[in-house]
Amino acid sequence: MKAVILAAGKSTRAYPLTINKPKALLKIANRTVIEHNLTQLQGLVDEAVIVIGRNGALIKGSLGSRFRKIKLTYARQKNDSGTAHALLTAEKMVSDRFVVLMGDDLYGRKDIQRCIGNELCVLTKTVPDVSGFGAIDSKSGMLTGIQEKPKICSTGLANTGLYVLDRNIFPFIKKLKKSRRGEYEITEAISLFSKKKKISVEKAGFWFPVTYPWSLLDANEAILKNVSGKSEGRVEKGATLKGKVIVGKGTLIRSGAYVEGPVIIGKNCDIGPNCYVRPYTSIGDNCRIGNSVEIKNSIIMDNACIGHLSYVGDSVIGENVNIGAGFIVANLRHDNSSVKSIVKKKLVSTGRKKFGTAIGDGAKTGIRTSVYPGRKIWPGKTTLPGEIVKEDVE
Repeated sequence: MKAVILAAGKSTRAYPLTINKPKALLKIANRTVIEHNLTQLQGLVDEAVIVIGRNGALIKGSLGSRFRKIKLTYARQKNDSGTAHALLTAEKMVSDRFVVLMGDDLYGRKDIQRCIGNELCVLTKTVPDVSGFGAIDSKSGMLTGIQEKPKICSTGLANTGLYVLDRNIFPFIKKLKKSRRGEYEITEAISLFSKKKKISVEKAGFWFPVTYPWSLLDANEAILKNVSGKSEGRVEKGATLKGKVIVGKGTLIRSGAYVEGPVIIGKNCDIGPNCYVRPYTSIGDNCRIGNSVEIKNSIIMDNACIGHLSYVGDSVIGENVNIGAGFIVANLRHDNSSVKSIVKKKLVSTGRKKFGTAIGDGAKTGIRTSVYPGRKIWPGKTTLPGEIVKEDVE
């Protein structure tokens, strides 16, 4: 059986993290989204067709030959015309039944396996507000239709974007007209397909859509809850590792550091002295966490440096970011309401009481920079010493 992974989208809602890279290459618990999904697929499929777009070379370069149990092939989507068009680019590379996954969502192996057990299937999950998703209509466990982002805000079954289909889907795709968004929607094709063939509806036990920068934090927490502690680095006398903590090879945990799991720290990092790494934090490879730094519930990507006397909470820090000494991120509003953030020029609620910042790759902050909750810094941008970031730095 083959899998088709749709990883060609621009992912503008995840800016600034996806300005220079596909969302499939964002890291959660020190593993890219696409690596996570390929790991779940091992033993279930023998080939994965990855649909790539403008930054497809980055995906190819990242994966290399690490998934030898699954053959990796690539289909190029030349223009961003929607998910149905993306699947159509893989038409000549699949035969019979195949499983389709979105390249920017996290899926669980048990759910994929259960879906494959059906002839045709769509994976769903009950959510408190279905208006932000495709809403699934079903009867007696069978799909009757999919409404893309309905206007009614209510609890319902959300479409996760994981399907088991066969080649009979392609004639329906070829008949599609562009939606109001100017795209060819796979949900519309599957709705039409369900009128001709029975499509089973399964419910997900593990699914995390990585839609916004703060979405990564929810997925990171879910994965870290299930890690087992293992230290392959050097822990100096006077440093404390409490709970489940993973420390990579070549990493030094200096005296006075207090690391409270679940936490994962990558290879060749320099941590401390006298710092506090709190639960649900992921620190990538080749990172430097300075003296008296506190990090809480955050993702720090590869080659990042956080200078001494800094606080980073509920935040996502990109690759090759340099945080100057005395950096402080505010992750809680004074009125305790949900933190809001600008997405595609609109102010949206993160749905989180605590969210700090998202900083794009290669950014640098001056010493004593402070950031308001929900503000973001674009890749390669800088701040001045003592600057207070009240608006996104673009």
